[in-house]
Amino acid sequence: MILSSFSFAQQLEGTSTYFEMRKYYANPGKLPDLIRRFEEHTLRLFEKSGMENLMYFVPVENEDNSLTYILGYPDEKARDRMWDKFVNDPEWQEAKKASEVNGPLVKQVEQTFMRLAPGLNNLPKQQPSGIFQLRIYTCYDGRLDNLIRRFKDYTQALFDKQGLKNYPYWVSVERDGSQPRLIYLLGDKDLPDFERAWQNFLKDPAWVQARNGSELDGKIVEKVDAVYLQTLPFSPIK
Repeated sequence: MILSSFSFAQQLEGTSTYFEMRKYYANPGKLPDLIRRFEEHTLRLFEKSGMENLMYFVPVENEDNSLTYILGYPDEKARDRMWDKFVNDPEWQEAKKASEVNGPLVKQVEQTFMRLAPGLNNLPKQQPSGIFQLRIYTCYDGRLDNLIRRFKDYTQALFDKQGLKNYPYWVSVERDGSQPRLIYLLGDKDLPDFERAWQNFLKDPAWVQARNGSELDGKIVEKVDAVYLQTLPFSPIK
């Protein structure tokens, strides 16, 4: 499914409410075969099982030989039913077996479950970007709502002011009951433009004032993990 109109949240209304980001670490020399399997078989078979293909990436500096993608599901229970249907599909089993005649393609999979971040997905759908940054924020205890409020009131608009494109925003679903993390994507036309826009954002007096004002009662963000990504040609969202 290709998202084509209105905001991200509006487009998904009545369809996906539960999301999964999956990172695959390919075995040495197997990443091209893995990408080919996704393009020729896996995306179509995900959709056949009822899943929603959203985004497919590889890191700009792919030192860990990885591929990351994001799927949508109607709800948490549907996710498990759909995966059971997918893995037991004879067509998938045949494609997987054929692609691994010379050995397994994937050595490790990381999963992150997510829901849409409240109030942060009402912006218009963006035009395609040439570069993305995936950003994951770990907050101090009890401070996630403060972070979401700062993004809603200030940060998203200040990103837009610098030409950075706001893509979906999620909060993670932590199986151990710990505080969710904020996960989002920013886009721009290329890496130099992104880095220039980011530095302009950090120096913007409006941002400095908003950040300082939001932290009068204490720091909000404990840690930020960020990585530059580029979409694969078959990624529905670009």
